[in-house]
Amino acid sequence: MTRRLCAALACLGLALSLLAGCAGQPKTTVSDNAQRFTAYYFDVFDTMTQVIAYCDSQAEFDRQMDALHADLVAYHQLYDIYNDYEGLNNLKTINDNAGVAPVEVDERIIDMLELAVELYGTTNGKLNVAMGSVLAVWHDYREAAEADPSDADNRLPTQAELDAAAQHCDIGDLIIDREAGTVYLADPEMRLDVGSVGKGYAVEQVCQAAKARGLVSLSLSVGGNLRSVGTKPRGESWESGIVSPWDDSLLYDSSSSLLTVVDSSDQALVTSGDYQRFYTVDGVRYHHIIDPDTLWPADYFTAVTILCPDSGLADCLSTGIFCMPLDEGLALIESLDGVEAIWCTKDGQLIRSSGFAQYETPIAE
Repeated sequence: MTRRLCAALACLGLALSLLAGCAGQPKTTVSDNAQRFTAYYFDVFDTMTQVIAYCDSQAEFDRQMDALHADLVAYHQLYDIYNDYEGLNNLKTINDNAGVAPVEVDERIIDMLELAVELYGTTNGKLNVAMGSVLAVWHDYREAAEADPSDADNRLPTQAELDAAAQHCDIGDLIIDREAGTVYLADPEMRLDVGSVGKGYAVEQVCQAAKARGLVSLSLSVGGNLRSVGTKPRGESWESGIVSPWDDSLLYDSSSSLLTVVDSSDQALVTSGDYQRFYTVDGVRYHHIIDPDTLWPADYFTAVTILCPDSGLADCLSTGIFCMPLDEGLALIESLDGVEAIWCTKDGQLIRSSGFAQYETPIAE
């Protein structure tokens, strides 16, 4: 074999190896001719999930959705506090073993709980995943009231009941051992409830995994918890509307009035409000966001929306900010890089953080 032929074959081999390496790398931008696809799921986090994505083909979209949906199901099962799953230690397993023994768990549980503990400090305790015992009291009364609205004696908990449950909400009794891969509740009566962080954290991780697989133009909504990845074709921005909490229709469609629309490209948009999960007693609305200080539904705002690049952080902050006075919440938001918020007050005002307006876009007629 001649030296020239050997050199040519060597160059060819190098080129093929480079092409093979490139083929294995996920793309980072969406093509200008990508098509829009939509999928819906109803089997995760007890809500409706909508996925909008731009892909080059139906086959690519289907492949991506198979993986994305599998990720959502996995997080749903891991963070479930009500159901057992064969061969899986989840949050219910941790709660069931409170005061008994540490539970070896998937790293995705530890990661989420560590974020929650960090945000407990950031929000001065207003975000507390160790409040499961108090939230369980409210959950039981809400279900009883919905089942039999005529039973006036069993529609609201007493302060004594709530105070007793609150004795078992010390975040210090949540023992996370990352090295051993275990979680332990030192108080036998303590219960975890991650409704204020689990869904948002899962959405963020699912989007990051999808992006790593090459799905780079995506809008994911899990029960209104929104996270957008990249942009649409030709650099067009993803836009997300914030629905008015004062709109009686309370529907996420064209019949609902919008407070504003924001550029949500590579951003998360999460709202906490008193208008979705609630029940009414003697004309008073009792919603599901419980203030750790009063142990009753927080009564500062009608809704709080957080806009930032991380859905887990946004979920935590929307709950924490909803449970604190405006001046405290505003000071906290202004202290955080890349985080903006909008408050809907009880008297119908809109209060924006200093940088929120830069993301707002005109509402289409």
